[in-house]
Amino acid sequence: VERAKQTGLPTVADDSGLEVDALDGRPGVHSARYGGPGAEDRERVELLLREMEGKHQRSARFVSVIAFCPSPRSSEVITVRGECEGAIAFRPSGDQGFGYDPIFLLPDGQTMAELSMAEKNTVSHRAKAFQKILPYLQNFIDSQ
Repeated sequence: VERAKQTGLPTVADDSGLEVDALDGRPGVHSARYGGPGAEDRERVELLLREMEGKHQRSARFVSVIAFCPSPRSSEVITVRGECEGAIAFRPSGDQGFGYDPIFLLPDGQTMAELSMAEKNTVSHRAKAFQKILPYLQNFIDSQ
C-alpha cells in the first residue's frame, strides 16, 4: 500500500524464501540474507547444510507470497501464497537455477537445480503464486 501511495500506481510486490522444518522455518523470509551481509549463494547453502548435520527431519518448502494493491487510493491488498514442497538434500546437485536450488529435493528425487527452466516454471513456488494472482491482475486490466 505504501509503495502504491508513493508512486500513485497499482503495485505488485513479492517475497519468497525457504522454510526448513528442522530449523523451525528458518531461513524463511531471511533466505536471501541468511549467513549475513555479502554472503553468496554457495555460502548460504553451506551454512544451511552445516545446520542440518545430524538432522533426520529434512522436509522443507519454497514459499512465495505476492501482494497486489490495485489502487493507490485504497488500502485493498490481495495476497496469494504459492508453495513447493520438498526436502533438503545431503549435498548439492545440479547446475541450473540459483540460491538453494542445488539442495532442494523435489518428491521425484531431483533437485531444483537439475530441472530445466521450463520444468522449474511448472513446479516452483513462484509459478504457483503467479497462477493464483493472475486472475486478479487480468480482472484489473479488463476493468480499466
